[in-house]
Amino acid sequence: MPSVSSAATGPSRRLVLKSALGVGLAACLPPALSACTAGDRPDLLTVAGGEPGGFYLEFSTLLAAALERHGVARHANAVPTGGSLDNIAELQAGRAAFAVALADAAGQAADADAAGIAAIGKVYENYVHCVVRKDSGIRDLTGLAARRVAVGQPGSGTSLTTPRLLEAAGLGTSGDAAAPAAGTAAVENLGLNDGLAALKAGTVDALFWSGGVPTAAIAAAQQQVALGLLDLSGLLPELRRRYGGMYDRVLIPEGSYPGIPAVWTVGAPNLLLCRRDLDGATVERTVQLLVHNAGELIPQSSLGVQFLSAESLINTAGVPLHPAAADAYRALHG
Repeated sequence: MPSVSSAATGPSRRLVLKSALGVGLAACLPPALSACTAGDRPDLLTVAGGEPGGFYLEFSTLLAAALERHGVARHANAVPTGGSLDNIAELQAGRAAFAVALADAAGQAADADAAGIAAIGKVYENYVHCVVRKDSGIRDLTGLAARRVAVGQPGSGTSLTTPRLLEAAGLGTSGDAAAPAAGTAAVENLGLNDGLAALKAGTVDALFWSGGVPTAAIAAAQQQVALGLLDLSGLLPELRRRYGGMYDRVLIPEGSYPGIPAVWTVGAPNLLLCRRDLDGATVERTVQLLVHNAGELIPQSSLGVQFLSAESLINTAGVPLHPAAADAYRALHG
């Protein structure tokens, strides 16, 4: 697997696709998707997605379309949610068969097996954005002290990751936007779209968002107000000390957002999860879909840095693979 820093510098779709598909995977798994019969596939597969304007929902919509198009299920759909934590709840409640989620959110369950969750694979890297207005005077995370910060809506992976980042920076958090204590940031649970609206209106000073690069809603907001991104990579040693090695140093390349230079930030693996009791044939066919049809799963609005190789798909940050997925990857390796 390439290093995260080199893989996250914004390769073109052609290069991404070449790295995903040009490593001989097509020869390793039989092309059994077309062999599905009407009697051995589910009627409906639901993919828990994310917020409108974010990568999760785009990716989930493409995945659902591919699941249906290639006969993994008769019908498949993607549903909007608040993000990673909501998606895991949808899986556990039986309302979804698949979900995308940050590895740190999935790792909150001490025993994913007992929670009824398994991984299909790591599908791409997530990038934490700390978005500020260029006229705010905020140049680093310490500048968020006594400021108002949108930290993600409840149920999102961002709402889990952001407090960890603030704590690693030595900042406390307060719900009192009028008078936060010294050394604390006043936090508001706003998601991507509401947070961007508040940032443009000046009612918050910073927005945290965890998603693909570029995120379409941020790119659109940049057309209305000049924005900047803060470098978060200096927090990695403390994050890793507290939470282990699931966080990486990744680059948001120059040109991802007009007028914003390249900036290093924190990344975390994004996993495709499923219910532990999902039937093995469906899981195997989904693995084949990831291997053979990766090019169909890259949203047009994002560079969509993919890691769909035999080595990286199994790098699920400690979340156990579904047994049928493990068998499929074992066949890849011989």
